[in-house]
Amino acid sequence: MSRIIYLHGFASGPSSSKARFFQDRFAQLGIGLEIPDLSAGDFEHLTVTGQLTVIERTAAEAPVSLIGSSMGGYLAALYAARHPEVEKLILLAPAFSFPTRWPEELGESNMEEWRRTGRLPVFHYGEGRTMNLGYQLIEDGSKYEAYPKSTQPALIFQGRNDTVVPPVYAANWAAQHPEARLRLLDSDHQLLNVLDEMWMETESFLFGPRS
Repeated sequence: MSRIIYLHGFASGPSSSKARFFQDRFAQLGIGLEIPDLSAGDFEHLTVTGQLTVIERTAAEAPVSLIGSSMGGYLAALYAARHPEVEKLILLAPAFSFPTRWPEELGESNMEEWRRTGRLPVFHYGEGRTMNLGYQLIEDGSKYEAYPKSTQPALIFQGRNDTVVPPVYAANWAAQHPEARLRLLDSDHQLLNVLDEMWMETESFLFGPRS
């Protein structure tokens, strides 16, 4: 069985609620779940390239399955598109088109202010405080495709009421990937009310149905 790596979301960390939930469930099966800090301790200088480097260092070019939440889901698909040794993907409200959606969220004037000053105050849920984020995230992120062309089997969990990453993004990606299965759930972006449901399907997807 390949190793399993969990990729946390934007402004989050290895101790997020979903990361701890999946870690506990895998531990009950005697399986370790690796959860790297994608910012490598330097959120202010966060880039897509830097996060992919963390994933590459963690995976060590070995067969792995990836579970990614929000931006972590986008990164999982990006990494898988470049690494055929990845076996399976589980994407939780994946933030496809991540770099290009910032202007929609912030507006043109705020984007220009961010570009001019090089700093955007962001509440970091992993740290529990507001931190500055550099504009290099946008400059670097613009080099990457909005919808990665990974070919591995993928299971996508998406909340119907997600206002952070609307379901259309996951639906667009799934429509382009015959190996992907999209599960729309009665939840929001956090998906915290459907954790047990996601776990049952995740276990079956990774290991096959229980005998």
